[in-house]
Amino acid sequence: MTIRLYDTDARQIRDFVPLTAGCVSIYLCGATVQAAPHIGHIRSGLNFDIMRRWFDYRGYDVTFIRNVTDIDDKIIKKSAEQGRPWWAIGYENERAFNAGYDALGCLPPTYEPRATGHITEMVEMMRGLIERGHAYEADGNVYFDVRSYEGYLQLSNQDLDDLRQPSGDGETGKRDQRDFAMWKAAKPGEPSWETPWGRGRPGWHLECSAMAHKYLGTAFDIHGGGIDLIFPHHENEIAQAKAFGDEFAKYWVHNGWVTMSGEKMSKSLGNSVLVSEMVKAWRPIVLRYYLGTPHYRSMIEYSEEAMREAESAFARIEGFVQRVVEKAGPVEAAAEVPPAFAEAMDDDLGVPQALAIVHTTVRQGNSALAADDKEAAVARLAEVRAMLGVLGLDPLDPHWAGESDRGEDLHGVVDTLVRLVLDQRQSARERKDWPAADAIRDQLNQSGLVIEDSPTGPRWTLGPR
Repeated sequence: MTIRLYDTDARQIRDFVPLTAGCVSIYLCGATVQAAPHIGHIRSGLNFDIMRRWFDYRGYDVTFIRNVTDIDDKIIKKSAEQGRPWWAIGYENERAFNAGYDALGCLPPTYEPRATGHITEMVEMMRGLIERGHAYEADGNVYFDVRSYEGYLQLSNQDLDDLRQPSGDGETGKRDQRDFAMWKAAKPGEPSWETPWGRGRPGWHLECSAMAHKYLGTAFDIHGGGIDLIFPHHENEIAQAKAFGDEFAKYWVHNGWVTMSGEKMSKSLGNSVLVSEMVKAWRPIVLRYYLGTPHYRSMIEYSEEAMREAESAFARIEGFVQRVVEKAGPVEAAAEVPPAFAEAMDDDLGVPQALAIVHTTVRQGNSALAADDKEAAVARLAEVRAMLGVLGLDPLDPHWAGESDRGEDLHGVVDTLVRLVLDQRQSARERKDWPAADAIRDQLNQSGLVIEDSPTGPRWTLGPR
């Protein structure tokens, strides 16, 4: 089946037809590194990690670019507020973003360019746009003339006459207030670079147009990002790139927000949940399950209750995996995922529908274990591992092998203590004192432990919160 994706520009789901057979090129708007990431930031990278993994599974050679915006108004403002160099703030937060991506099992991009490393490419693009009559210099700023590009606002489906273009301080000399800044004239104490129009720094939109051109050429397959980037960022990227002569992106794919109390998660609203804190409170693989399993275009309303539900759901999957491995030893992932799973993923990355196939297969595997059908249980685990691998959620993957569960440092101590209690329970069972045995089990359950009787003896795990 052909992979199909929702194209924001076309406003419909389209068959994916690559520009080059067997290859797919993806540009994702990555981090603006003015602060450490919250889970809303990381969701975008995770959603496109799943897309990238699915293209890999389908046999495509993937080139995946995820940029870093390391200079913009917000970073400069933070620098002034904190009395620290802009580049120190940017680098510190870039590392925090990469730590977050890595903690949640995102594969590294093919290239991860920084904006400040591509000033030359930006100057070349501005020069070309000025020569073609699409841009102009005024007071050391360089602006894009929005009326010069006929397709402007097609992506966001707005009317130019009703447009209110966001503007920053110092943006003087505009011919039309709807024109946007590609280059901003230098201000005292701010970072700047030399250009034919004087010293200054890049505008946010120019950075991505220039970097996409540098790494993916005049045309590429997919441009991605959050829905909040459709306007003005992506709209302005398109205008610059196409007016310059590039075909630019063939498909536009946007992910939904993570919200709290119905509002987009945002530091400015004071409702963000930092990734660095979340992975201390929750296992990273559970956080990946929570953020990655809703459909990428849906909104996620964050709450601790929702996290606990995700933890419980993943525990059912993980418990099945552990039980089969205990009974049969290591099981390799199947070469192919079940057809129903593939059909769901091909249809606009339908992860919720695909996940339903995972849980159905787990239930079948548990039934096989209950019937002592080792062969069937192993076959189901092989399928489950193949599906979880595509989602980046295989608990047996080396990335998660060293993952610490809650209290991992005390695991040995807890195990010794629990074993003493389980020995008491076993003694009660042997003398057929079933009420005493059940009471011990219930007390352990109340303390957060789940006790399961297996052919090799009782085993314990931490239950959901």
